[in-house]
Amino acid sequence: MANTVVVVNPKSQNGTLGRRWPDLARVLHREMGGFEAVMTQSPGDATRLARSALAGGADMVVAVGGDGTIHEVVNGFFDAHQRPVRPGAALGLLPFGTGGDFRKTVKVPKELEDAGRILARGRRQTIDVGSLRYRDGGARGEEKQRVFVNIASFGIGGLVDQIVNNSSKLLGGRVSFLMGTARAALRYKNQRVRMIFDGDEDQFVESTINNVAVANGQYFGGGMHIAPEAVLDDGQFDVVTIGDLSPLDFLRDGHRVYRGAHLGMNKVSFRRAHRVDARPVDPDEDVLLDVDGEAPGALPASFSVLPRAIDLIVP
Repeated sequence: MANTVVVVNPKSQNGTLGRRWPDLARVLHREMGGFEAVMTQSPGDATRLARSALAGGADMVVAVGGDGTIHEVVNGFFDAHQRPVRPGAALGLLPFGTGGDFRKTVKVPKELEDAGRILARGRRQTIDVGSLRYRDGGARGEEKQRVFVNIASFGIGGLVDQIVNNSSKLLGGRVSFLMGTARAALRYKNQRVRMIFDGDEDQFVESTINNVAVANGQYFGGGMHIAPEAVLDDGQFDVVTIGDLSPLDFLRDGHRVYRGAHLGMNKVSFRRAHRVDARPVDPDEDVLLDVDGEAPGALPASFSVLPRAIDLIVP
């Protein structure tokens, strides 16, 4: 495949990808043809490598790893002003990591050979991307920005990310997130936030939340079907608010989120919006962010849709 760069995170699945890469590369060459592989070494490398590849003329950049690797590669498709580095270039997925939520919405299989054949066929869908402005570290931190392709949330999700990303992932993605979610539920205290939708400040919503998902894709948190009606190219977010959920509520009804059967629950609300602005009611309180499985900072934050911003290779 001419002008294809494959960005590989060798640390995926606790280093399994790095150990197996020579064998996997041979499989991919058989399915896809020629490509250039580049390896990440530290956080942020996938963004830098993807951006460099696109600036150098790559027509496709493939993320090999989990949701965190995909997130970094997607950020490499845009410059510091969130403009496309190479309009018309495509993002490809070869899932291999602890988290595998975005691929579920796209319906890319986990099997490497099957995913490679999808890349070789090259069928494209132009999808939306989320743009996020937030505080780095905490509520009084420096303002930063990034894009996200799947889901950004705030509340307990940011704490789950911190727990999972600082723990061993030998048990696999779903189990790691289940255990992290259970541990977070014991520690997390629901928080008060104020949200404004589509810039209508007169219709702000102030509520106690367990978590709010601003969703482009459908799945997060190791398989939770949090936004079952989300569509990747409809130009808007599905915003799912889990309200003042208690630990008992979590134990009794948490399974419904994995089945996508939670939207009718009393403490759950759902709406669509092109933009969401959120901040803590207490300005000194850190309401943590979860962005494509990463924990970059906290509210206040602004989430907005970049409509039809990137081409994705799909089955």
